[in-house]
Amino acid sequence: MEKLFNIDLKKIPYSNDKEVEDRKKNLELFLKGGFPNKKNENWKFSDLSLIISKNFKNITNNYDYKFDKKIEPINDFDHNKIILVNGSFKSCDFQFEERGKIKAERLKSFKDFENESKNDLDYLNKALSIGGFNLEVKQNYKCKKPIIIYNYFTTNLNNKIINNSNKIKLSQNSELTLIEYNICEKSKFIKNTYEKISIDKGAILKSIILQKTKNNGYFYKNISGIQDYNSSYQNFILSSGLKFSKIEIDIKLEKEKSSCYILSGINLSKDEHQEIKTQINHLAPNCKSYQKIKNVLENDSVGVYQGKIFVKDIAQKTDAYQLSKALILNDQAEFNAKPELEIYADDVKCSHGSTSGSIDEEAIHYLMTRGIKLIEAKKLLIKGFLNEIFDNVPEEKIRIFLEKSIAEQIDEIR
Repeated sequence: MEKLFNIDLKKIPYSNDKEVEDRKKNLELFLKGGFPNKKNENWKFSDLSLIISKNFKNITNNYDYKFDKKIEPINDFDHNKIILVNGSFKSCDFQFEERGKIKAERLKSFKDFENESKNDLDYLNKALSIGGFNLEVKQNYKCKKPIIIYNYFTTNLNNKIINNSNKIKLSQNSELTLIEYNICEKSKFIKNTYEKISIDKGAILKSIILQKTKNNGYFYKNISGIQDYNSSYQNFILSSGLKFSKIEIDIKLEKEKSSCYILSGINLSKDEHQEIKTQINHLAPNCKSYQKIKNVLENDSVGVYQGKIFVKDIAQKTDAYQLSKALILNDQAEFNAKPELEIYADDVKCSHGSTSGSIDEEAIHYLMTRGIKLIEAKKLLIKGFLNEIFDNVPEEKIRIFLEKSIAEQIDEIR
């Protein structure tokens, strides 16, 4: 493992000697275990150690970069902005919001930033994290416009590893729509992110993850969230186009009437591997969770979904639903699913399921008899398969933008 890395902790800005020692200890813990492999049950379908060793030779953490490119903003709808460059906070613009009601700054401290589900990538993040952003919406404030996080990556990142951490807090009765918009150049790099989310009583967070174009990035993101009474978390994952991506989501519904929705529509093509792993923990009565994961897989792509619903003994009246579906376009594509239920309460409504299959030949034939060419018929059916995910996006202008973005990727199918 040491031969694969060329890490220099001196390149990371630090505040005191204790931080340096903590980083050294965490780096040693990571090097002892290395990147996770299929011996780890959570990684049985995504052997990251093998994937990294095949695609990288000398991984460094050199954060020297030149950023002189103007980021082209999205013009489809009004929005606020947070700019990240190579995972590091650069600027923010909340022009549509009231002054003092929302704040964002560079994450400077990792205090109270413990990840309960420790793994080797967590150790690596603690060793090398340069800090991402700290975002907070104040009590009783409903943001007038969404925030787009322009997550930009420069051109000189070949064989680099980026580690960053983010913290998002929605105070009581606040509301926010947050869109993470990844803009990558042609570099081949690794990004390891840990994100902590806190949603207070009556607050609503709508989160959207979108990849602009196909690229050679290898992304891992660990999202850990806590929800209070009558809070809502809605997560839409539309991150097609990465060479490798794994998103782990661990949500704790700690108080009554909280709800969590995770919906994903992903279109994968040649040599792309993407996994979504979720654990929704129902820890209080009268809570609801809803998960629907859809994959379109072509060529030799790999799609994975591991989803677990945990219901504590006191969490009566739980309503939990989970479904994964895959549309497999040829014999080389692969889809793996592992749905789980762990229930200790007796008055619950829980269901899970997984289906996969090839494209409907009768539907293809029908469309072709109406004068539509074969490739266009396939694209129509793929868009129809994924449209259900977009239908759940409440804001019309955002929904249209997301549909257009994914349609552009589908149109690349030949």
